[in-house]
Amino acid sequence: MSIIKILPETLSNKIAAGEVVERPASVVKELVENALDAKAGRINLEVENGGRSLIRVADNGIGMSHDDALLSLERYATSKIYTDQDLFSISSLGFRGEALPSIASVSHLSLVTRNQDTSSGTEIWVAGGKITKVSEVGAPVGTMITVKRLFFNTPARRKFLKTIGTEMGHIADIISSMALGNPDVRLKLLHNGKTVFNWTSSSDPFNRVIDVLGKDIKTDLYPVQSHSDSIEVSGWTASDRHSRKTSRGIYVFVNKRFVRDKVIQHALFEGFSGRLMKGQFPVAVIFIDLPAELVDVNVHPTKHEVRFVDQKRVHDTVARAVSDALKKEPGRMSRPDLPEPRPKAKEVRIGSTTPISSEPVSVLWAAEPAASRQAISKDRIADQKTLWKKRFFGDLRVVGQFHNTYILCESDDGLVMIDQHAAHERIIYEQIKARSSTQNSPRQKLLIPETIDLGYREAKVLTDLIPQLKRSGLEIEPFGGNTFALKAVPALLANYDIKPIIIEMIEKMIEIGFTPGLEKAVDECQKIMACHSAIRANQSLSEKQITELLFQLDQCDNPSNCPHGRPTWIPLTLKSLEKSFKRTD
Repeated sequence: MSIIKILPETLSNKIAAGEVVERPASVVKELVENALDAKAGRINLEVENGGRSLIRVADNGIGMSHDDALLSLERYATSKIYTDQDLFSISSLGFRGEALPSIASVSHLSLVTRNQDTSSGTEIWVAGGKITKVSEVGAPVGTMITVKRLFFNTPARRKFLKTIGTEMGHIADIISSMALGNPDVRLKLLHNGKTVFNWTSSSDPFNRVIDVLGKDIKTDLYPVQSHSDSIEVSGWTASDRHSRKTSRGIYVFVNKRFVRDKVIQHALFEGFSGRLMKGQFPVAVIFIDLPAELVDVNVHPTKHEVRFVDQKRVHDTVARAVSDALKKEPGRMSRPDLPEPRPKAKEVRIGSTTPISSEPVSVLWAAEPAASRQAISKDRIADQKTLWKKRFFGDLRVVGQFHNTYILCESDDGLVMIDQHAAHERIIYEQIKARSSTQNSPRQKLLIPETIDLGYREAKVLTDLIPQLKRSGLEIEPFGGNTFALKAVPALLANYDIKPIIIEMIEKMIEIGFTPGLEKAVDECQKIMACHSAIRANQSLSEKQITELLFQLDQCDNPSNCPHGRPTWIPLTLKSLEKSFKRTD
């Protein structure tokens, strides 16, 4: 008896579904791509419970005949390719013929369609991959596909679905990317009966970019345009003032297909060379158009990856286009979250005979109002704990600054090097935590509230974060749709552009999988606030500023590490130094 058997069609379809249908957003992607391939000018999407209960995509595309509708539910049945040559010159978004049968195999699916050559439409019902009913119905030209009870017959896969909010966030991301790539198509998304997006068609792609990325970025977008033989690169890139900690702001389209491509991402970084800090990602919408035979889209079942025939030329064209676009930006190209430079103290240098400045205002408190600084001073004097706490850093003898980044101090045992940013970050982090625990964080009210426009997923996270952020002095209120009003900021951040900080906190919450009330989420937000308000590397400090930093570092519960775990100081013992100079046996 043979031990090798041909799998039943229902099982092979479920296996294919495992590759193509990872979550509800995967279903949305496949169905909307089919609608776009059908030349739809209007696509309506309805979702319930994050796609678990219902996904319905209706379009006004060319529709299908009765026979084509039945064939569309067979594996490898497609209208997109016919020959081997077609496979290497794909111009459509979908082409494998796996999507519909794969989705139908793990759901209850109904398909209603009609083309312009017939007076009535066709309705087909499928349950778990088996057709249960076919009938003639009245229908407009176009196609409507309804998917219910997704993964009803694959409970293990259903168990791995995330919360409704998370799954809906993935769907919103998919629709946002498709909207950017197809500005001439009207797209509407409803969740549980409420409108999430309703983007009208536009002949100007810039309008769609603003719809998706938000109005805040409108005046900071620069057109990208370059041409190299048969490769056309266009789009927009934002200045480094809108850089992010993740790649979520990068949208790359190859022949209208949204892709995640490391080559293009590297080209973006090269175009931003000298403008981005390490660990930052740009915000950009890049369209790459080239002959279909010069790009292979048949690399991965989800069709998110591509391979270029002339990879280097594509890379160099994008890099040059982005670099040229940024040269048009007026003004400075520095980080937005840093305040304007204050009058600098005279620099403390090793071996310098210049007297150290006695500038009275400490940079450690420069971001706080005077009242807050006085309150901190009084609290410190009133705390007997502070006065009697064992000193270490405060007893060190300051030698000077090294590269305006490290504070060099002499101890009885040798040399101590302190990272001024890491140390100050630890100080502020512990101050923020202490104040938030008392529900009395010093804050500065804004005379005119600032508005923040976000995407659906980001707006959902911020809505859940509002109560936790208020404890740290950040007051934010919903302002309608995905817009929020910023009414007060922590005193420590009074002189900083708060919007990039909020965006970074939201992206971090998305990365760690935010759950309302999660203590880790609050902690991560406090770390980000501390990082942004701490003094920077390459910043000159006066003697009083250094002394104050050392005093405050002594008051920390964990002075040896910044909130992210980096060391704040390292010792170089006299014995090790003498050994390095061969002064000991």
